[in-house]
Amino acid sequence: MADRGGSALSLPDDWPAHPDPILALNRMGSFDWDLDTGLMQMDAQAHDIFDVRPDEYDDRPATLSKRVPPGEARRLDTAVSQALKDGSENYGAYFRMRRRDGTLRWTHTQGYIRRDDTGRPRRIIGIVRDATQELGESEARLDQAARDEARREQTSVVELTTAALAHARTVQDVIDVLKDTHGLVHLGATSLVMGLVEAGRIRLVAEGPSDSFVPGTRVTRIDEPYPMSEAVRTLGPRFIESPEEFAERYPILWPHITGLNITSAAYLPLIVQAQPIGAMGLLYSDRHGFTPEERNILVALGSSIAQSLQRAMFYEQEMDLAQGLQQAMLPRSIPSVPGADVAVRYRAATIGGSVGRDIGGDWYDLIPLPGGRVGAVIGDVQGHDTHAAAVMGQLRIVLRAYAAEGHTPATVMARASVFLHELDTDRSATCLYAEADLSTGVLQMVRAGHIDPLVRRPDGSCRRVTVPGGLPLGLSAEFGRLEYPVGTVELDPGDTLLLCTDGLVEQPGADLDDGMRTLTALVATGPDDVRDLADRLIDVAAERCGDDDVALLLLRRRGPEGPQSGRRLQRHVAPGDPTALTEARHMIRTAVGVWGARDRADEIELVADELITNALMHTEGSAIVTLRALTGSGPRLRVEVEDSSSALPRRREAGESGVSGRGLLLVELLTDAWGVEARGGGKAVWCEFVVPDQH
Repeated sequence: MADRGGSALSLPDDWPAHPDPILALNRMGSFDWDLDTGLMQMDAQAHDIFDVRPDEYDDRPATLSKRVPPGEARRLDTAVSQALKDGSENYGAYFRMRRRDGTLRWTHTQGYIRRDDTGRPRRIIGIVRDATQELGESEARLDQAARDEARREQTSVVELTTAALAHARTVQDVIDVLKDTHGLVHLGATSLVMGLVEAGRIRLVAEGPSDSFVPGTRVTRIDEPYPMSEAVRTLGPRFIESPEEFAERYPILWPHITGLNITSAAYLPLIVQAQPIGAMGLLYSDRHGFTPEERNILVALGSSIAQSLQRAMFYEQEMDLAQGLQQAMLPRSIPSVPGADVAVRYRAATIGGSVGRDIGGDWYDLIPLPGGRVGAVIGDVQGHDTHAAAVMGQLRIVLRAYAAEGHTPATVMARASVFLHELDTDRSATCLYAEADLSTGVLQMVRAGHIDPLVRRPDGSCRRVTVPGGLPLGLSAEFGRLEYPVGTVELDPGDTLLLCTDGLVEQPGADLDDGMRTLTALVATGPDDVRDLADRLIDVAAERCGDDDVALLLLRRRGPEGPQSGRRLQRHVAPGDPTALTEARHMIRTAVGVWGARDRADEIELVADELITNALMHTEGSAIVTLRALTGSGPRLRVEVEDSSSALPRRREAGESGVSGRGLLLVELLTDAWGVEARGGGKAVWCEFVVPDQH
């Protein structure tokens, strides 16, 4: 504690010969120590500081030993001796001095060393003063500094915790932040508990560490004698400053936590808008009591946590609503389709920090149609919000209705576009609609701004199917009546059709074509089973954590149950085109012979000719004749003749000439089954002929 240096106590030339009055004014005493004689003279102020009377002091420093404890004397002698040896001009030291009443008081001394020409020390002139107040003030400043530092640390805890909670989206995220080891360290707590108010009770949602759970506290009543219940009930914090206080105030709880070595605890109500939503307890094993500043900071921490919990609760409520709406808009179940294996999947987007946006307008649908056909739909309404989901639900319903009415794929898409425009929304939608005849494998597809489908072969090869497309749905006002060209693809037994939204394809930094190539390779190497393949694809989408939702539909055509493969032929016959009618007849006769129904060729050709002729005579448009070989429940040939009139055929009496009115009689007589199906604005008359099994 010695102060060394060449100038700190250098005495000026005009140092007064008798400085006692000056020193006294500054409550200092002086001494003059002759090193040759060993005598040290002190003034009256110095006598007072050492608490000795003039008659008790004989000018010898050793006489002061009864006032300076041995340890302090040794430290003071060491400081003086070191200054004398190392050539210092001065020294300074603090030491404790025992007064007459036995109390210890801090004293400070400074001395100036006078040396002769050879450098030998001859004399020390110095001062002594009572430093008790000075050091007391210093200690007070140190204590205040320590308190300020503790306050800064506590404030930092609140700031760090608040910063971590800013990224918490769900209640579990909030809990994880607080339960995390680093979170407990930041909070300075040994253990943490948290409960939320639910239906007049407190449900424990977090406790940490894992071995700190108290049996019987998972759900407690607010009126029970527990500290969290008391904090919720009174809306005020509960500070417990000692183990004894804990045991006295909460005798039911204390025996269960003695193993945690708790020395104090703080239970904070979590209040939002003057209503308690829960409570949190911080238990400490290294502190006793709480200063007013610490209590205020902990209350502020509880407020910050309460606000984070409220945000998380609102987020979860909105997500429950949004996801419920999404699920309500999607089909509740997918019907089983004879002749096909189907798998559908949906994954909501995850957009960090955007509350309520983990929902979108992607959808899928599978629509059973007459004649063993099925409609497959995939679509995406613009946007990621509940409005997009609501629009999606309405669009899905009308698409299903138009398809079930029997409209052609192009008409279904055009009408859906008009509907979306008239819905008075600013949203557009992309869509792909595929109508599949699983008995023949023929797919008729229309595309409205959507990405192309993929087809995977049984050998694992996969290709992108280019489908001619039109504009997205809902743009009919800007571009007039929309036309959607129809593309035709044939699915062989074992082929799998993949329809998906762009969330499965688009990747950051890559264009759409690259994404389609990546998806094609992924499908080619995926599992054979459509359900396993769907799971694989949706898992990949989840790993990417994309900011778009994903819908996908997989349809795999099964192999024929019988030995014969289904086949299909189709011909358009325009009015006034005898060549087309002749070619249609020739097509039917040739196909019937090749497909093993030669014995019924005349009947089939006659019925088909009658249906085509009726369509041309009684409607204004062309006729579409389709011949199919069916294999589902026995070999059959099916003839369909489609026209643009919605008027149903009816039996009529033969006219006087006897050449008309017998059409339906012939159909009933020669076919094994027949009927009429609505097809949009028109109809299709069909008939079936059972043919012998050729194998």
